[in-house]
Amino acid sequence: MYHIYIIVLLLLFNNASCNDSKTEDDSGEVNPPPKDYLEITLKPNNINQTIHSFGASDAWSTQFVGKNWPLNKRNQIADYLFSQEVDGAGKPKGIGLNTWRFNIGGGSTYQGNNSGIDDEWRRAESFLTITGFNSDAQQGQRWFLTAAKTRGVNEFTAFSNSPPTILTKNGKAFSSGGSSANIDESKYADYVSFLANVIENIKEKDGIEFSYISPFNEPQWDWKGGQEGSPWLNTEIAAVTRILDAKIEEKNINTKIEIAESGQLNYLYEDSNKAGRASHIEEFFNIGSPNYVGNLLNIANKICGHSYYTTYGTANLIDVREKVKNKIQQTDSSLEFWMSEYCLLEDNDEIKGSGRDLGIDPALYLARVIHTDLTVANASSWQWWLAISPYDYKDGLVYIDNNKNDGEVFDSKMLWALGNYSFFIKEGYQRIDLNRSDNQTIEQSINGLLISAYKKPDNSKYVAVFVNQRTIQIPVKIKVDGKSSFSSKLYQTSALDSDDLAPKGSISNNDLFNVPPRSILTVVIE
Repeated sequence: MYHIYIIVLLLLFNNASCNDSKTEDDSGEVNPPPKDYLEITLKPNNINQTIHSFGASDAWSTQFVGKNWPLNKRNQIADYLFSQEVDGAGKPKGIGLNTWRFNIGGGSTYQGNNSGIDDEWRRAESFLTITGFNSDAQQGQRWFLTAAKTRGVNEFTAFSNSPPTILTKNGKAFSSGGSSANIDESKYADYVSFLANVIENIKEKDGIEFSYISPFNEPQWDWKGGQEGSPWLNTEIAAVTRILDAKIEEKNINTKIEIAESGQLNYLYEDSNKAGRASHIEEFFNIGSPNYVGNLLNIANKICGHSYYTTYGTANLIDVREKVKNKIQQTDSSLEFWMSEYCLLEDNDEIKGSGRDLGIDPALYLARVIHTDLTVANASSWQWWLAISPYDYKDGLVYIDNNKNDGEVFDSKMLWALGNYSFFIKEGYQRIDLNRSDNQTIEQSINGLLISAYKKPDNSKYVAVFVNQRTIQIPVKIKVDGKSSFSSKLYQTSALDSDDLAPKGSISNNDLFNVPPRSILTVVIE
């Protein structure tokens, strides 16, 4: 019995010794209690891409709204899109977009019901008509150009869906079919002169200089009607780009050429079923390609693509964007990727493009797309499609009644979701790495809590955006490498009517905060 008692004492002593042994976690804390929160550590020295801009397009509703609608409603819409101010409670008045896309129309408006485009909202004016160059064209759109500039926008892109109808093969602003452009080679120089004249006209009359000119839009599609558009072969794109480069040089225009607005991200790195109209990274920026234009004096050092049809499922969201990033690295590592157009177009198991929805569900879907474009594809700019939509569709940031002269204005949660990025992440900010205490990869977190971080280059400000797609709140604590103390402000977008970039107070570096369920929360660290 005595021997058994000694054995029991030895076992108890050994067990106590094991419990007293010291262990450390990554922070160096001895025997830390188990965390019931997620700890995020920003890594300011691990820099990824530089962010240039967030923006949207003026097509097509501004032609009516900017010209016909009451001034107070125009200004409200412009404030929603461009304002960088906050109200007395510290809430942003708008989402602070800093780039704006101006559609150079093809002239289908002048053809009315004979245009072949049934929806008059999708027709567009043109500066070039049968009587010559009309320097006063597109007044509605020009109102929004000026409204954007007065609210601080400093980057503008002019984009063309179709050459002017008087230059096209079929006299229409859309194609009669086939993969080739709806303009003869003999008219390339005329098209280029037209684009240069538009740039010069708007600079002279409106005081706005376009940063970029985009002569081709989604060249993979056949564009047989419904809206203005033209297909383009890679050889045609290269030929027009070279002529335009020479024209810009001749006229001493300070505008760079942006290409090639690929209709899907996969067309940036593969032909797929669009032979001769895709593989845009390789075709235009590989020095060995016959269509290489990367050495032109006035070519922008970027490749542009649209995120349509690549936003559902891990393979699309992650694999496609990794291939974009990898192809750029293999071809020209200095080349930037710009995501220059997207709206919730496709139907899938999570979302349907049809049906206007001002609520949080499409906003969270949108935020996930923005997150993956920025963190996986390394997008340097992110741009929405219709800034102002009259449609029963998930294609707008601001919605209006389908009325050419007046109506109601509606903001959407998609507007404010984009604002969680665009209002706080300014031109020149850099995306930085972060560590998560749960060690989740992008694949593991893709339908849960998404987190990305950015910094001002002088390290005086950091921005972290949390997208919580889950139905539970998530407690979080933030650290910043190299910063022992700091304060932060929180801004939140959720399903609540009052939560549209709503300020949620301040916290210090040691404070715990909650990311509410089904919400987007931005933390601004000073």
